[in-house]
Amino acid sequence: MSFAVGENVGPYRIIEQLGQGGMATVYKAYHASLDRYVAIKALHQAFNEDSTFLGRFQREARVVARLEHPNIVPVYDFSEHESRPYLVMKFIEGDTLKARLNKGPLTTEEIEKVVDSVGSALGHAHKQGILHRDIKPSNVLISTEGTMYLADFGLARIAQAGESTLSADSIMGTPQYISPEQAMGKKDLDSGTDIYSFGVMLYEMVVGQVPFSADTPFSIIHDHIYTPLPLPMEINPKVPEPVQRVLLKALAKERTDRYATVEELSVAFKSAWREAGVPIQGSAITMRPQSVQANAHPVSVEQPAMKTVAAQRPAAKRSSGWMWVSIGLVAILCLVLGLFAVRGRFPRLSNRQPTAIPTAISVPVQPTVSEDQPLPSPGPVGLPTPPQDLSPEALAAFELVQKNPGDPNAHLQFSLALWDDGEIRPAMEELAQASNLAGQTNKEFFMNAAQEFKSREAWVPTAGMYMRLAPIYRLEGGEIPIEVMDDLSESIYKASEHKDMPLFVFYERIDSVNLPLGYVARARYALYNGSMEEAKSQVLNAEQVKPDMYEIPLLKAEIAIKDGRLDEAKAFLLSLSSDLGAPEWVRQMADEYLQSIQ
Repeated sequence: MSFAVGENVGPYRIIEQLGQGGMATVYKAYHASLDRYVAIKALHQAFNEDSTFLGRFQREARVVARLEHPNIVPVYDFSEHESRPYLVMKFIEGDTLKARLNKGPLTTEEIEKVVDSVGSALGHAHKQGILHRDIKPSNVLISTEGTMYLADFGLARIAQAGESTLSADSIMGTPQYISPEQAMGKKDLDSGTDIYSFGVMLYEMVVGQVPFSADTPFSIIHDHIYTPLPLPMEINPKVPEPVQRVLLKALAKERTDRYATVEELSVAFKSAWREAGVPIQGSAITMRPQSVQANAHPVSVEQPAMKTVAAQRPAAKRSSGWMWVSIGLVAILCLVLGLFAVRGRFPRLSNRQPTAIPTAISVPVQPTVSEDQPLPSPGPVGLPTPPQDLSPEALAAFELVQKNPGDPNAHLQFSLALWDDGEIRPAMEELAQASNLAGQTNKEFFMNAAQEFKSREAWVPTAGMYMRLAPIYRLEGGEIPIEVMDDLSESIYKASEHKDMPLFVFYERIDSVNLPLGYVARARYALYNGSMEEAKSQVLNAEQVKPDMYEIPLLKAEIAIKDGRLDEAKAFLLSLSSDLGAPEWVRQMADEYLQSIQ
C-alpha cells in the first residue's frame, strides 16, 4: 500500500508523490513542528517482512545520515510507518542536471559548479568509506538558488568493508554511466567506479553525448567492458586535446589506470581547460550533424536525450533538413556497424541458447574482443560485401536489408535468420536496430517480433519485445490484454534462467508492469545463476505482494527439485497440473517437470 496524499506518516503529512523506482517511492511531505517541506523515500511494501532487508536499510540510513556536506542531500531522519521503512531527506526545490541538459547547453559557471560540487561531494563520501555507485545527471539536483546537490546515496556501499547496504535485487548503476568492473559484477569496488561514472558525465558535457549508448542494456554494458572509448576529438573536433587526455584517463578500462582520487580528476579537468586557453568555455563546443553516432538513440529511461554542450541556437530552431539528413546517416551507420559486427566481432555459436554474457551478478567471461585489438573501422559509409558463412535464408534477409536499410521489418527478418543460424549475439544486435527503426509506439511490429521469437522458444528476445508492448497499451489509455499479459509472463519467467536476461530486460521495467513478476524473475534468475538463498528470499517477496500468482508454486517446485525435495516438488506440480484456472504454459511446465521426476 502506498502512502496516500494527505496521510500523516509519523510527524510528516504527505503532500504529493514525486517519483517511483524499483525499490522505493519518493514523496514531498510537510513537517509541521519545524515548518518545512521534506522528501520521504519509502521502500515498497514487499520488503515489510524481510527482517534481513530492514537491517540493511537501517545500516544504510545511518551510513548516509553521517554524510554532512554542502553538496550532498542531507538525511534528517529514518523510521517506519505501518511496517514500511522510510528515509526523510531535505526537500530540494528545483530540477535535475538531466533536465537542465535537456533544456540546452550549460554555461561556463554551470560546468564549473558540476565539476566542483559533484567532485567535492564524492571526495567527501569516499573519505568516509562510502561509494555512490550510480553517478549520473538525474542524481544531481540543482536548487532554485543554483546550489548543486548529489542525491540518492541509496545505492551506497561501505567501501572499506565491502558490505552491501541494499539487497542484491536492485540494479546497481545505470548502463550509460556504469563502470566496467561494476558491469561485470565485481565485488571489490572502490572509488574508481565513481570516478569512471563521473568521467562519463564530464564526457557527456564536453563532447555532447555519452560515450556508449545503444538500444539494449547488453550493448551498452558490453561496450563499457570491451570497446575502446570513442575519442572525444573524433566525435567533436572542437574538444581541446588536453581535455581529451583527461577523459581518456578518467575512463580507462582498468581502475589502476584512472585518477587515484576524484579530487585529482577535478583538478586535472580544470587545468586542462586552462592549458587549452579556454578555461571551461562550454560555449566554444559544437556538434556537427555528421558526427552523431549510430547508437545515439537509447531506449533506457535513465538515459537523457543527447545534448550538445555548446549549440549556438536552441534545439527547437534547428533545421528540419539537417534532422532528416542525420536520421538517414544514423540508419546507414547502424546497418554498417551491425554488419561489421556480424562479420568480425561476434563468434559463431552452435545452438539457440543465449550466450554467457557478463552480467551484474554472474562471473565474468573472457572478452570477445581484447582491448588491445580495437574493432575495425567501417571506413566510408556504404554497404559491405555480405558475410561468406551465412545460410541462404540469412543471405536473402541480408540482401533485403541492403535494399531497405530503413525498414524495421527487413532488419527483423535478418535478425530471425541470424538466430536460426545460431548467431545469437548478432541476432540480438540486429533486433535492436529493427526496434530502433520501428519507433516506440509501433504495436504491430513488436507484437509480430514477439510472436516470431516465441515460436522459436527464444525467450530473452521474446521477453524484450513484450516489454516494449506493455507501455504502448498504457499510452493508449487501456489495460494490457489478458492474453498479452499471459504471454509476457511466460516469456519473462522462461527468460529469467538465462545469464544475459538482465542485460536485455531491466528488472525495474518488469516491476513497473507487474511487481510480483519482477520478484519471480529475480528469484528464478538467482536459482539458475546465483544462490539458492537469494532465490528463496525473492519468492517470499513475491508472495507478500501476490500470494495467489501461479508462477510462485511453479518456482517453488523448481527450487524443491534443485534442493532434492522431490515429494514437496511433486505436490506443487500435481496441484498446478490439475488446476484448470492456471495458464496453459504453467500447466504444461508442471507436466514436464512431473515426467522428469517420476
